[in-house]
Amino acid sequence: METINILKEIRQELKELSKNPKNIKDYSRFFKDNKKHIGLAASIVRKLSAEKFKRIKHLDKKQILELCEKLLECNDSSSQDIAFDWAYRIRKEYVKSDFAIFEKWLEKYVDSWGSCDDLCTHAFGYYLFVFPESIPKIQRWTKSKNKWKRRASAVIFIYSLRRGRYLKESLKIAKSLLLDKEDLVQKGYGWMLKEASNINQEEIFNFVMKHKSIMPRTALRYAIEKMPTSLKKQAMIKSSKKYL
Repeated sequence: METINILKEIRQELKELSKNPKNIKDYSRFFKDNKKHIGLAASIVRKLSAEKFKRIKHLDKKQILELCEKLLECNDSSSQDIAFDWAYRIRKEYVKSDFAIFEKWLEKYVDSWGSCDDLCTHAFGYYLFVFPESIPKIQRWTKSKNKWKRRASAVIFIYSLRRGRYLKESLKIAKSLLLDKEDLVQKGYGWMLKEASNINQEEIFNFVMKHKSIMPRTALRYAIEKMPTSLKKQAMIKSSKKYL
């Protein structure tokens, strides 16, 4: 009964918060898909998520993940944000079999780069950090017909790369995605390389230089964004091959 009540409360509070125009933000400029992306400000949703988690943190992990699933079924971005936040808050309790749950969420509920990145740079990203044996499964996502799984195969490494792990494996992912024609996938693996360059600049620069003749400009620009100007100039010298 308690779990049913908390879900009802969240839905009602999200509805009430949405009535105030000051709480609404237009995120359309971040998506570039010619659709309207209007919703509650992220800061407001995060605050609500934190407040409600205090009410459920005594529950066991299974119950919390079931609540997350119920929130995801609501099919709105705010409920989704709360679900992914709650899942990340119980990260210390993850076990190997949780991969199936997170992969299911990725396949069933992720429908934008925002939701993809939210899941994969937090809950799923932490999972990968502590369970590297899942990497072969993630490598297979690079061949998926689902563009969000392909993007996820890269951005899921960001959590670990920020902590100095899995460089070799992430470069293998980047190579698999190198010629992906989807702009958001290119940006995804370009972002992954950029994050890796904070600790492993030489390795990322060498990767870019080796593949720049065929690497889409979108991914290349992301990858070298934080590098010194001198390295950027070398990387941006046009190749004789035209690939975009």
